[in-house]
Amino acid sequence: MTTFQLTAPDKPGAARRQGRPGIALAVIAALQLMVVLDTTIVNIALPHIQGALEFTTTQLSWVVNAYTLTFGGLLLLGGRAGDILGRRRVFVSGVLLFTVASLLCGVAQEPWQMLAARALQGVGGAIASPTALALITTTFREGPERNRAFGIFAAVSASGAAIGLLAGGMLTEWLDWRWVFYVNLPIGILIAVLAPVFINESERQSGRFDVSGALTSTVGMASLVYGFIRASEEGWRDELTLGAFAVAAVLLTAFVLVERRAREPITPLHMFADRNRSGTYLIMMSLSAAMFGMFFFIVLFVQNVLGYSPITSGLAFLPVTVMIVAAAGISSKLLPVLGPKPFLVSGAVLSGGGMAWLTAIAPDSSYVGGVLGPMLLFGFGMGLVFVTATLTAVSGVAQHESGAASGLLNATQMVGGSLGLSILMTVFGTAGREEAERQLPSFLAESTPDQKEAFAKTHELPPPWGHQVLAEGIATAFWAGVGLVGLAVLAAVFVIRVRKSDVEALSGAAGPGAHAG
Repeated sequence: MTTFQLTAPDKPGAARRQGRPGIALAVIAALQLMVVLDTTIVNIALPHIQGALEFTTTQLSWVVNAYTLTFGGLLLLGGRAGDILGRRRVFVSGVLLFTVASLLCGVAQEPWQMLAARALQGVGGAIASPTALALITTTFREGPERNRAFGIFAAVSASGAAIGLLAGGMLTEWLDWRWVFYVNLPIGILIAVLAPVFINESERQSGRFDVSGALTSTVGMASLVYGFIRASEEGWRDELTLGAFAVAAVLLTAFVLVERRAREPITPLHMFADRNRSGTYLIMMSLSAAMFGMFFFIVLFVQNVLGYSPITSGLAFLPVTVMIVAAAGISSKLLPVLGPKPFLVSGAVLSGGGMAWLTAIAPDSSYVGGVLGPMLLFGFGMGLVFVTATLTAVSGVAQHESGAASGLLNATQMVGGSLGLSILMTVFGTAGREEAERQLPSFLAESTPDQKEAFAKTHELPPPWGHQVLAEGIATAFWAGVGLVGLAVLAAVFVIRVRKSDVEALSGAAGPGAHAG
């Protein structure tokens, strides 16, 4: 039996077990995997969460948005906390918060409990995720050793989405939807225990917390998203809808003012002065907005209309993940030869084509012809953009600000996803109500007494009328997705002016970029 003797730390904060960089990397990568896959593992369980907690379809979008809004809104603050308080300390705190929040998600009995716990999960992810990447720089020496660690970290980030799809399907079908959250408990506890043993603490840096900037941006975006989702249910003249938009306008304006005056702003506004960087952020925000909406609605379609099981649903999305990874590999190799603009333009155009194809979805659409083909086209376009956008986002940035530039890219990706899903949900809700009114006479004439009684309780039409309502709402919502991708195409064509020489140096040394979460 092999025994390990913990060595006394050489200095305060040193790992209690030195000389195990492989285990240290495994601990860091495990956190990244847990955070990344949580954006997809929950998607597969959404129809079951909806049924168990009695969410409406529009309310269900908050199960995704509550996580992504807090994650994206507080991501930069989490990175700053690691620099000031110590990265390992903040890393462990974020892991524990994420783990506790996962438990609360699993035991939720009411919609508000689920949404509060999901928001708390996002906070934990925002604290832990940026420090995970930063810990690699303090754990591994610069050069081949650190480059290999970055490569493994990037591979974990890229594979997290696929693992989440499969794991979500298996856990939901074989156990229960609550296990998509419970699975985080042993992983999180193990990470929190092993981190102080194998990972060194970083030196603290002086600095300030821009709490005002983080809160005004996060709450402002949450209010904006709420306004769109409220409008999908109650209309544009509803008082709460108008109030939410007013609050969003005030808070987001305040955010800009706070950041302009802050000594150490959470979002350096001068980053947006460069047209290439601003264009890249707009491209990623727009494409992520369309992608989050696409995944949300396709999950509902394949399970509720096509009748797929959770496992089959997870497998149905795997080809898309493979396509994203393959296209990312192609763009990585050809980027130094062709430069970034061809990949940004072609990627956005292909994604737009896939989204436009999805607008033809109908209750009798098959998986291969109506779902798989457009998703593969969309995924290939996204893969061409991901690596390219990561490099153009940090092109021309001073070394000490590269972290802020890449962090902003990830934040715009998450926040853009929430905003896009809310916009598509608004269109879905309006189109779905109109289609339900058209289907109602047929339902009343042809339905059974039991179906009418169920409709009186839920106000939702059963199949086949309900399938028609869902498909019509989804198809119309995807037209909004086409518009969002159109913004990315315009930015890629008319805003981006990066030359291949501007990113040649970066392409060989770039760390892992935005994940497809």
